[in-house]
Amino acid sequence: MHGLINRAIQGYVRDTHGELAWQEVTRRAGLGFDGFETMLTYEDRLTDDVLQACTTVLGRSREMILEDLGTFLVSNHGSDALRRLLRFGGVTFTDFLQTLEDTRGRGRLALPDLDLPVLDLYEISPRLYTLQCRFPIVGSGHVIVGLLRAMADDYGALVLLEHDGQSLEGEMILIELLEMSYAKGRSFDLTTRGE
Repeated sequence: MHGLINRAIQGYVRDTHGELAWQEVTRRAGLGFDGFETMLTYEDRLTDDVLQACTTVLGRSREMILEDLGTFLVSNHGSDALRRLLRFGGVTFTDFLQTLEDTRGRGRLALPDLDLPVLDLYEISPRLYTLQCRFPIVGSGHVIVGLLRAMADDYGALVLLEHDGQSLEGEMILIELLEMSYAKGRSFDLTTRGE
């Protein structure tokens, strides 16, 4: 697993639960080091060990932790680069949804060895979609639910999101667009000025 993903989990635990919680996670996971390096690659097993330790230390289910991680990735002020990358997907939340399948490729433009989930969007109707998520981390669809929830808020859209379990090809997410202009979205400019 790319260190950037592991580092995101580390940042989530540290920023939302404190340094002592992260130290306990590393101890329980048996890492043997204090933190992940962003540009290194680690065995997938380590990521699973860290997530399992998080469930014990934080007293929350894996699904809840992963969904919160997805929200944290977009809403945390230290993650403005990811938010900006995602906002390039379009002017409206619907535009953004239509470009989700390109996210993996856009991420690899920045970091060629970065492995991101494979996302396949299926339009059932103009207001109802399913999104299929394939990734080695079990429960990664919950990260996408949290990320989508934060992005809907970012766009000012009212959206109903539900993790719909596992299919033969990956985890499924139901997306129902209730109101596209429910609230004022966060400002976005192609440049970094004015934010």
